[in-house]
Amino acid sequence: MKMSFQALGFLLATLAIIAHSQAALLQYTFVVQETNYTRLCTSKNILTVNGEFPGPTITARRGDTVIVDVINRGDHNITIHWHGIKQPRYPWSDGPEFVTQCPIQPGANFSQRVLLSDEEGTLWWHAHSDWSRATIHGLFVILPRLGTTYPFPQPDGEVPVVLGEWWQNDIQTVFEEFMDGGGDPANSDALTINGQPGDLYNCSASTTTKINVDQGKTYLLRMVNAAMNNLAFFAVANHHLTVVGTDGAYTKPFNSTVITISPGQTLDLLLHANQPPNHYYMAAKLFSGQRSAAFDNTTTTAILRYTGNFTPSTSTPLPFLPPFNDRNASANFTGSLRSLATAEHPIDVPLKIKRTLLFTLSINTLPCAVNATCDGPSGRRLSASINNITFAMPRTSVLGAYYRGINNGVYGDDFPDVPPLRFNYTAASGLNRSLQTPEVGTEVTMLKHNETVELVFQGTNLVAGIDHPMHLHGHSFYVVGWGFGNFKRSRDSLNYNLVDPPLMQTIAVPQNGWTAIRFKADNPGVWFMHCHLERHVSWGMGMVFIVRNGKSADARVLPPPPDMPPC
Repeated sequence: MKMSFQALGFLLATLAIIAHSQAALLQYTFVVQETNYTRLCTSKNILTVNGEFPGPTITARRGDTVIVDVINRGDHNITIHWHGIKQPRYPWSDGPEFVTQCPIQPGANFSQRVLLSDEEGTLWWHAHSDWSRATIHGLFVILPRLGTTYPFPQPDGEVPVVLGEWWQNDIQTVFEEFMDGGGDPANSDALTINGQPGDLYNCSASTTTKINVDQGKTYLLRMVNAAMNNLAFFAVANHHLTVVGTDGAYTKPFNSTVITISPGQTLDLLLHANQPPNHYYMAAKLFSGQRSAAFDNTTTTAILRYTGNFTPSTSTPLPFLPPFNDRNASANFTGSLRSLATAEHPIDVPLKIKRTLLFTLSINTLPCAVNATCDGPSGRRLSASINNITFAMPRTSVLGAYYRGINNGVYGDDFPDVPPLRFNYTAASGLNRSLQTPEVGTEVTMLKHNETVELVFQGTNLVAGIDHPMHLHGHSFYVVGWGFGNFKRSRDSLNYNLVDPPLMQTIAVPQNGWTAIRFKADNPGVWFMHCHLERHVSWGMGMVFIVRNGKSADARVLPPPPDMPPC
């Protein structure tokens, strides 16, 4: 097969980098296909990668390049996103549908190059088209470089813990009915740990996830919340967990009996098997700050089984989990995260800020179609926005239009730096209904190369206040502050943590509160930013940053691969 000069040039550059470092070039094949699974007494076909749910784990080392050949043998368009991996200068393989690529159509292939840089720890990959990520997701484990090790004692074993959701109905049908109806989506029928609901659900006892441990040993739990629409509480009965990492970066260790994890977020947790030999439940349930909200209020379990010759107790201990709407338990856990900030793992918090942004995050409503009634409040259609703009997904990729300099109305470049509407964002009542209606458009924010940015996310109480796990593609950011209520710079910036803030790519903005992040726009390209609650991004809570090229050749977007999927 002939290779274009463009593809050959990129391959030679990759091989040159690998030849002068410890990095490796790794190859994986992902076959997207229909697979029959049985859960909750029901058998159905779901979309999987390589027939696995959750999908296969990719394992690499810091700085490696991974090539994943994605083959779509399913019936729907698909894209794959490598969540938390920055892809320096190479947005072409980032994956969000119609932002950086057109989807891989049924019967088509796409060879995605995943360029690792400074990430180290647990990340994940997932579909980034419609709601396919409900079943198409898996871990991405990034080990330390050869010759280096973890900044904590070497664990005796590693255990994947993937939290997810299960619908008895076909997920594409759930998505289409939700979008057509204009209201909230149908709740999931079960939560899962490593694809299994656990024995608190009917017909699930024999398939409950079981994890064997030896007394006295320590295990690294690699956890991701792959659930679609809610944060989650997680705990292991009678055991403390030590947090040592999040979102592909290390943290100062701290102990907790209960952890909170946002959709999209990953955590590295040490579990010390220091209890009497027995069987213990690990359990998770969803967190929802809205007292009256409808959501899957069930509990998924797995069983931690000590090895050896003993008789387990007749009733397996369950861990304590906070009430489903305990927003303090959620926010305080996330607020306890701190970067490791050592000589071996330094941090670089931007101190001199060139660009200051304030983005409101709102649930909105839009008029229903003429002569139709929607399922949202007052017969309207539920929507969501950032700075009062509901993101309209284009029908071709923003990246392609930007790179070729041929916009043709694909996007506009005047996304507001501050909210166009100013009001008491978190007022409990008295918010005028006229504030609920957003504009609809495909607007982007242009950033200069290496521009330092402070972005404050401000939650609002329009329609309903709720936590928003915000995810930025192409960059990590430092979470320098958070609080409840309306952000006030003269007061709140005085309490920023600029010494050891956590380095993350997904952060939960608390219900009717704010979160401040800082980052350097040092990765040229087109990068999506959105809420990781799937219903919110489907309603339009997203926007795009375009980071301009720098002056030097090594600060410019690399050319596209020859097999980019067409629209």
